[in-house]
Amino acid sequence: MNRDFHDELILIDALEHSNWDRDLFNELRAGGVTAIHTTLAVWEDARTTLDNIGRWHRRFEQYADLITHARSATDIRAAKTSGKTAIIFGFQNASPIEDDLALVKVFHELGVRVIQLTYNNQSLIGSGCYEKGDGGLTRFGREVIKEMNRVGMLVDLSHCNERTTLDAIETSERPVAVTHSNPKWFHDGIRNKSDEVLRALERRGGMLGLSLYPFHIGGAGRTLAAFCEMVKRVVEQMGEDHIGIGSDQSRKWQDADLDWIRSGRWTFAVDFGEGSAANRSWPTWPSWFKTPADFPNLTEGLLETGLSRGQVAKVMGDNWLRFFDEAFRPG
Repeated sequence: MNRDFHDELILIDALEHSNWDRDLFNELRAGGVTAIHTTLAVWEDARTTLDNIGRWHRRFEQYADLITHARSATDIRAAKTSGKTAIIFGFQNASPIEDDLALVKVFHELGVRVIQLTYNNQSLIGSGCYEKGDGGLTRFGREVIKEMNRVGMLVDLSHCNERTTLDAIETSERPVAVTHSNPKWFHDGIRNKSDEVLRALERRGGMLGLSLYPFHIGGAGRTLAAFCEMVKRVVEQMGEDHIGIGSDQSRKWQDADLDWIRSGRWTFAVDFGEGSAANRSWPTWPSWFKTPADFPNLTEGLLETGLSRGQVAKVMGDNWLRFFDEAFRPG
């Protein structure tokens, strides 16, 4: 086990969405996690999102020995030095800005650094990956991207449909990201991305965060070796500077919480997402990544593929840190 090497890494997880408490923050520390991008909103409006931000500030006070708020890549470096985990605020949907462009800067001032343009459905900005049609980026969506570029907020396309994703990559004047998704050639899941998207991301200097969420890895990725070989192949496909991790780890939620994440207020029925009526609960995580405390297993697995230590360091966090240096600066 290369634990000493792992502990030296800047380790950034570009998407986690858990029901946070001290035990979970201790899992991050046990896994050597330097920073996470955490979800503040999925379907919430502006007012409810402000409540969620308020809860996070209380956590920063209550768990000051374990976590700190990151508004910049410099804050992430400081967290590594202090032995804490830096928390990056983000939305998995643009619902908190409602139909008001001014709210982009308002939320930026409150520390939000990432907005995912859609969450599965059609929105005022573009089409989600569950829509049969894909009208691409809307006029409002183009203005939102322009404003995010201006203030220094990262455009996240993880749940967008194909055309909306490609439109956003080309529209943004700054590199964008898919924070938590995998190639469709690895697992043909609804949320995974095509080779065309991967090529466009690489061409425009973007980032792909590879996901460990069970529905994103399918049966092929259930073993550590298979997942790590996929990472190596994507490094070869896109280049070693464009790949990171976005685990999509979700801890301590109930099934009712999953129903909310999938269905929000937009339907009275239960949307099963990539599950089914017979399998509607949270999926079972692979044995080698049950919690963020298992991140050392991933480091070890990547080294065993033959990737160099420098390449593994890039995938585990150096690439995200470099990317955030630019993405979080005002344009």
